[in-house]
Amino acid sequence: QVQLVESGGGLVQAGGSLTVSCTASGRTFSPYRMAWFRQAPGKERDFVGAITWSTTNTYYKDDVKGRFTISRGNAKNTLLLQMNSLKPEDTAVYYCAAGQGPGSGLNSPRSYNYWGQGTQVTVSS
Repeated sequence: QVQLVESGGGLVQAGGSLTVSCTASGRTFSPYRMAWFRQAPGKERDFVGAITWSTTNTYYKDDVKGRFTISRGNAKNTLLLQMNSLKPEDTAVYYCAAGQGPGSGLNSPRSYNYWGQGTQVTVSS
């Protein structure tokens, strides 16, 4: 019933910027939290950052603090990830996630009930 769709991925040179978006569909969509995760080939899915939907408190992985910004978009049920000063190590498929229950912490995949199919971000050197 609830679907998340990411967009905006692409190829960027190191040091460049890119913004990816996530749009949620569903009449009763009312998350407590939304987040971005990323996964590179052969590696585990990693937490990038999260936002509480009502209070808009944000939390980030240490190595993206100061470079990435999570925010609610102007469009209804839209989540944005602004990425600056991109590094080749940021290359991954970026996934949008949403959760409604108490969860196991904002950085835990177990706290999220809905997932998008991802958008590829490639940073060249």
